[in-house]
Amino acid sequence: MSAELKVLDPVINTKDIKVLIIEDEAQITRLIELELKYEGYNVITATDGLEGLNSIRESMPDLVLLDCMLPNMSGEEVCRQVRNDLMSTPIIMITAKDSIEDKVKGLDYGADDYLVKPFATEELLARIRAVLRRKPKSEAGTLQYKDLWLDQFNRLAKRSEHELELRSKEFSLLRVFMLHPEQYLTREFLFSKVWGYDFIGESNVIEVYIRYLRSKLKEKQYGKLIHTKRGEGYMLKQFDS
Repeated sequence: MSAELKVLDPVINTKDIKVLIIEDEAQITRLIELELKYEGYNVITATDGLEGLNSIRESMPDLVLLDCMLPNMSGEEVCRQVRNDLMSTPIIMITAKDSIEDKVKGLDYGADDYLVKPFATEELLARIRAVLRRKPKSEAGTLQYKDLWLDQFNRLAKRSEHELELRSKEFSLLRVFMLHPEQYLTREFLFSKVWGYDFIGESNVIEVYIRYLRSKLKEKQYGKLIHTKRGEGYMLKQFDS
């Protein structure tokens, strides 16, 4: 008499996993959201590509379910911009496009998996588990540069073990610097990554927030970190004394 060997997935603490659904069809979004919440996942949603991209940058989800055909910005472009930001957020593309060419295109843009509509809920859940298992254990959502440490998921930052009290935009600005250390970043680049192209506000907002950030990084106490070069932009770099 033979017994069936059942291989169980490692236990996933779903309540600590944030999943972002970027989908413009409300019925599909609702069905996926209900299934994921039933499984215990923390779910947030976005209805178009631009909103979804901003949500990825702001909320730092653990996984993104991304439709290809979206208003304002395509799923492929969202995926491309996420990877251009050097973000390794796992992305599963969910789409009606089922040709090999479309699948290859989606994966080349940086998707981790590709699921064709219509799909069984069990398959979606299995693919989510598989992608999360592949996520490196060292990838705990933290960034570190010299004595500067940042927790992207919990939105905490420290310098020399001193916790920094940062407002939302200050945190986002520091995060961009830490993703691109020792590189000059233009005002336009910083503006697009932190405030977005559709932001309407004071023209000197970059300079104002750089000043706030320098003060909170306690540069007089721990050493200068943010450097300015006319015509080049701003750079995060700690020079050895």
